[in-house]
Amino acid sequence: MELRARGWWLLCAAAALVACARGDPASKSRSCGEVRQIYGAKGFSLSDVPQAEISGEHLRICPQGYTCCTSEMEENLANRSHAELETALRDSSRVLQAMLATQLRSFDDHFQHLLNDSERTLQATFPGAFGELYTQNARAFRDLYSELRLYYRGANLHLEETLAEFWARLLERLFKQLHPQLLLPDDYLDCLGKQAEALRPFGEAPRELRLRATRAFVAARSFVQGLGVASDVVRKVAQVPLGPECSRAVMKLVYCAHCLGVPGARPCPDYCRNVLKGCLANQADLDAEWRNLLDSMVLITDKFWGTSGVESVIGSVHTWLAEAINALQDNRDTLTAKVSEAKAQLRDVQDFWISLPGTLCSEKMALSTASDDRCWNGMARGRYLPEVMGDGLANQINNPEVEVDITKPDMTIRQQIMQLKIMTNRLRSAYNGNDVDFQDASDDGSGSGSGDGCLDDLCSRKVSRKSSSSRTPLTHALPGLSEQEGQKTSAASCPQPPTFLLPLLLFLALTVARPRWR
Repeated sequence: MELRARGWWLLCAAAALVACARGDPASKSRSCGEVRQIYGAKGFSLSDVPQAEISGEHLRICPQGYTCCTSEMEENLANRSHAELETALRDSSRVLQAMLATQLRSFDDHFQHLLNDSERTLQATFPGAFGELYTQNARAFRDLYSELRLYYRGANLHLEETLAEFWARLLERLFKQLHPQLLLPDDYLDCLGKQAEALRPFGEAPRELRLRATRAFVAARSFVQGLGVASDVVRKVAQVPLGPECSRAVMKLVYCAHCLGVPGARPCPDYCRNVLKGCLANQADLDAEWRNLLDSMVLITDKFWGTSGVESVIGSVHTWLAEAINALQDNRDTLTAKVSEAKAQLRDVQDFWISLPGTLCSEKMALSTASDDRCWNGMARGRYLPEVMGDGLANQINNPEVEVDITKPDMTIRQQIMQLKIMTNRLRSAYNGNDVDFQDASDDGSGSGSGDGCLDDLCSRKVSRKSSSSRTPLTHALPGLSEQEGQKTSAASCPQPPTFLLPLLLFLALTVARPRWR
């Protein structure tokens, strides 16, 4: 009898051990109270939430052990984890967009302020300095400033030709005004305008303004538009949806521990990084061109300084239009502070795209403080063993957490990579002082940089290049002059000034030339 009792005891003990090994609910049924509390706090109904663990064969994402989640709970938590990651991505992008937008407004306002102040100074001083020579031609000066604004705002104007056209038309008007006794037809005046560069009645001022203004305005508008393009890229990339494989991996990362009844287990750091590197593989491919763009923007700020710099030239356009007006450089300290600040912020966000997985993991995912046996590894509490993947789409081919098809890159992000390349090339051309076609680089007309609000018919205006070979010799336009006399006249009327003189110089030059042209 004693032997039989001992046999039954051993049989019961063995059965109990097997039941424990299999997770038999009869052996141990853990409470789901903590899971119910967390689930309810997220706004979900508790009516179908089990009080204790149930068999998990119905689970489609989480491990199919005993669980506190029904199918509906798993689906709700999967949708919630997807939404939470998208919100975290938008929040990170919104911070970067706000910084870029603030910089854009700051620089755009500053450059516009310089140009507006220059025009106001001209309007206040020229009437007293030049009388009717200015007042009867005030519209020509207003039109010049309007053209400069359009050019800065991204209009497809050729600045050198715009300035050449201004000097030619101004010469025609002032010559006619200074010599009312000469009844020359319009074609003669047009010929005179075409000879403005050869006659050089304004001295070296037009050439110096052309060289310096082109470099300054190209640098200013390319920098501002670069800020706009960068912000536009961030906005569009933030709208790229997460794929289904990413959504499954994020659910497993964030909430499967809840379903398995261990909501206190936080994700292992390397596990989280692998999930988000897989989810954000395409975004990481922006890194190289993003860095190139920001490097080019930092580089072009060097063009803001010196006598040929943006601040000096844009703020002093009027000084090239009269001898009596001093250079306007009161705002140098303001711009210096802005460029210190801008350079620092641009450098700080250079690694934004490749650091995004780590940033989100550390700031949004409530990670475990260490990769040890207590963190959540996707299956249970325990150390996470796989290595962390590299950055970018190609490096996700063996990602253990997210199935990524590296042969199908996201086309929206590829388009933004191309926009970054285009803008970088423009900035590099601007750094070298080359004018480029600054049509809006965006594909949806949403606007980049400071081009917003520019009228289409004005922004699309393009001045045709005038070839120097098409100019009519002065001796042909004025038949009374021989070629030799014409050369003497040009020489006599074009002294080489030691400083930049404009309307006043024109007045003196044409007055000297008047007896020869009667």
